[in-house]
Amino acid sequence: QVQVVESGGGLMQPGGSLRLSCAASGSIFSVNAMGWYRQAPGKQRELVASIRSDSTTNYADSVKGRFTISRANAKNTVYLQMNSLKPEDTAVYYCNAQVRTTTTWRTADYWGQGTQVTVSS
Repeated sequence: QVQVVESGGGLMQPGGSLRLSCAASGSIFSVNAMGWYRQAPGKQRELVASIRSDSTTNYADSVKGRFTISRANAKNTVYLQMNSLKPEDTAVYYCNAQVRTTTTWRTADYWGQGTQVTVSS
């Protein structure tokens, strides 16, 4: 029904930058919001950044001033620009899309498979 695909993860030195991409596709009528979550080993999944259809954004305190979430014109693609990376940013990053589908006409959340981000010297 709806597919969410992330890309852009990898290995980066502290202080470096990475850009993650997420594309939602399928029977989408409208996108209410999209966001990035991350989960480190032994820790709970946490919200990193999100963006709503009205372009309102929200960031975790730990990434404010370093990460930026943005949306493509089609509004079913988002990016996460990560600057000044720290070792504690190491985690699997998951993309979430909250959409209304053309098949059920109901709003639901869909998740990507995750992409690994490792920050190490």
